[in-house]
Amino acid sequence: MRAIRRFTVRPVLPPALAALSDLAGNLRWSWHPETQDVFAAVDPDVWESTGRDPVRLLGAVGRARLDELAADEAFLAQLGAAHEDLGRYLSGDRWYQRRLAAGVDGPAAIGYFSPEFGVAAVLPQYSGGLGILAGDHLKAASDLGVPIIGVGLLYKHGYFKQAFSREGWQQETYPVLDPDGLPISLLREENGERAMISIALPDGPELLARIWVANVGRVPLLMLDTDVEGNPDHYRQVTDRLYGGTSEHRLRQELLLGVGGVRALRVFSRITGHAAPEVFHTNEGHAGFLGLERIRELTVAEDGPKLDFDTALEVGRASTVFTTHTPVPAGIDRFSRTLVEQYFSDAGATPGVPIDRILPLGTEDYEGGDPSVFNMAVMGFRLAQRANGVSQLHGHVSREMFQGLWPAFDEAEVPIGSITNGVHAPTWVAREVFELAATQGADPDSDDAEGFWAAVDKVSGADIWATKRVLRERLVIDARKRLARSCEKRGAAKAELGWIETALDPDVLTIGFARRAASYKRLTLMLRDPERLKRLLLDPERPIQLIMAGKAHPADDGGKKLIQAIVRLADDPELRHRVAYLPNYDIAMAQPLYPGCDVWLNNPLRPYEACGTSGMKAALNGGLNLSILDGWWDEWYDGDNGWAIPSADGVIDADHRDDLEANALYDLIENEVAPRFYDVDGEGVPTRWIEMTRHTLKSLGPKVLATRMVSDYVRQLYTPAATTARRLNSDYAGAVELAAWKKKVRAGWTGVHVEHVESSGVGDAPEVGDTMSVRAFVALGDLAPADVDVQLVHGRSTGEDELVDTSVESLVLAESYEAGRHRFDGDVVLDHSGSFGYTVRIIPRNDLLTSPAELGVVALP
Repeated sequence: MRAIRRFTVRPVLPPALAALSDLAGNLRWSWHPETQDVFAAVDPDVWESTGRDPVRLLGAVGRARLDELAADEAFLAQLGAAHEDLGRYLSGDRWYQRRLAAGVDGPAAIGYFSPEFGVAAVLPQYSGGLGILAGDHLKAASDLGVPIIGVGLLYKHGYFKQAFSREGWQQETYPVLDPDGLPISLLREENGERAMISIALPDGPELLARIWVANVGRVPLLMLDTDVEGNPDHYRQVTDRLYGGTSEHRLRQELLLGVGGVRALRVFSRITGHAAPEVFHTNEGHAGFLGLERIRELTVAEDGPKLDFDTALEVGRASTVFTTHTPVPAGIDRFSRTLVEQYFSDAGATPGVPIDRILPLGTEDYEGGDPSVFNMAVMGFRLAQRANGVSQLHGHVSREMFQGLWPAFDEAEVPIGSITNGVHAPTWVAREVFELAATQGADPDSDDAEGFWAAVDKVSGADIWATKRVLRERLVIDARKRLARSCEKRGAAKAELGWIETALDPDVLTIGFARRAASYKRLTLMLRDPERLKRLLLDPERPIQLIMAGKAHPADDGGKKLIQAIVRLADDPELRHRVAYLPNYDIAMAQPLYPGCDVWLNNPLRPYEACGTSGMKAALNGGLNLSILDGWWDEWYDGDNGWAIPSADGVIDADHRDDLEANALYDLIENEVAPRFYDVDGEGVPTRWIEMTRHTLKSLGPKVLATRMVSDYVRQLYTPAATTARRLNSDYAGAVELAAWKKKVRAGWTGVHVEHVESSGVGDAPEVGDTMSVRAFVALGDLAPADVDVQLVHGRSTGEDELVDTSVESLVLAESYEAGRHRFDGDVVLDHSGSFGYTVRIIPRNDLLTSPAELGVVALP
């Protein structure tokens, strides 16, 4: 019998326990062990049975127990201390406030848009790395006091829950999430009515959405939900699940996230008085339509300044940051132009914004592009003045991938920078690791990250090893429970599962591997030589065990086959005590997994791993990385903080490449990793392993933190964006001027030429230290010398006359002639021996440009 309606009844707490509601209502508890201790003390058994979910816990505890707690002085003292600590955390000055007090400028608020947020297991609104990164971004911003407002969607079914059939095939279920049972609350107007936003759609009435708010420490996270009365059924399904449905369904979701997200921010600021964002950060292209809504606000909104499109575009671009996360074109959302035209027509989402100006923003109008599609990443770059990849290598890959947008410039000058991702240590580092550091006086709340992680040198090797053993045992116990539940779901009788009691071993070298089952991540690389893998797993002296997890997209049968191959291996009675593939990889599984592994394996097809933060989480728990030099590992591997799997770059045959890299992986495990783990001293401590662990924590600890990442965003992107935006839109005169200047430059660029270049000062046998003088005669047409930068570009010259390792010097205006002709002069000292080459180019120049490539034009001889 099915219920016709379901809802969650929230408990009424005794007045003495009212603080429990405040603690449960702020997700800071999810990374604050002392607050978790308070909930555990309410009822330890219920705390565990409810999945450590405070909202469910308080709903499940009986009234008698609550009354008992209300009279328990010890518990009330513990509760009061946690509540006071939360109050200090929320109101005290932190890094950002201290920075402002010291006179360093920064934006009043930043809107951070993402299609998914992985904040805590109890709020399952994420599918993988992008969402976990977004959640860590918010939590680190909270710890630093950075005034971010998160903007996302609330999905009725989240992503999906994963189980396996008897044959090992992934099966998906979509349980319904009741918002009233989640740690979120409705945003309400002053009169108590729910706050709403609406968006005009071309095929019916307006799309309505309510706004839920999750408190992520100091950071509010707004989540839009269309499952509301007043919406037709197909509108209510817009926020049904993450990354599902047709292309049109995805477009509706992204329209709601971008356009609806900006409107939700405006409502939130109006109701709460929170500062309006000065900077808008779109985490991947999914939220890119926010730029169109901001143009609508500036051009046609009744209470807006009524700017023209070009001026509004400059205002929006100056204050927008775009982060790309994908290293492969297939990972980018692309919609048909006709579909975009339908949804953004005069009767569409942003009425008054001309469709003939919208479509070019996402057009792939470059060599190799498809002009019939609307590319969300392309629009992201065109609507944001500042853009970045998520590791140094990914920045390079992104510049190559999108170089078609700036075809006149070399890859190094494409205006896509990089800020390497980080992870939120309080979320992912085991409590025991922090406690070990605390014994040496290290303070995790200190701004001195290097000092904190350096405390590992003061901890004895025996204590480090004993702690890792505790964490490994906790992982083994958790994995056994998950294996038992999985086997029962696959149809096994409990009588068949006695083997699980001895599956895995807390004293065996444990290698972890958990990530999406995308083909480029090569889930099954370890299976290339099954017999050799079997020997490694069952080695009588130096065995290894594998604990693996990860989901395949429901539509990705190829990814499901990869998972099935591992599950079948783990079903082998001879190997099942050494290999486990755990279903339903999520935050709850990850939190014991990262600390419990000795080695974290990552073997993507280089260079397709944008960053890969799972290895960072393992490293912060004293795990050693064993990885292809890709993503962040390419940047921070130093030879002593783990192992680099040699990659067979350039080998065209994919199978042969996999064979080569798998053999290199086997060799490393057999000859380096396992021997070092099992080489113990008289006290049973592997001293060489412990030294690598110490070095890992000291060399990587300060770098891989999300607080480092967010502070980098503040310094390199958020503050410069706010500064530029203020210059442009204090009275919009700066934006008007910049838009007019760009229009003039683009119109006049056909008249810009390098006509003649002369050099002097070096003879037939130039030597290091000689000075070469250069004169460049240029034609600027209708442009003035102040509109351009005439540059001498010099460097090493290849046999094909290509310049590499270049440097750039600006030449100085020396003389002006009739008809827009001018001479620019300059000198360069020959500072290295070997080949030397040079050229002269002309590029646009304006103080409000962030990159010489911003307009995408250049004049060469």
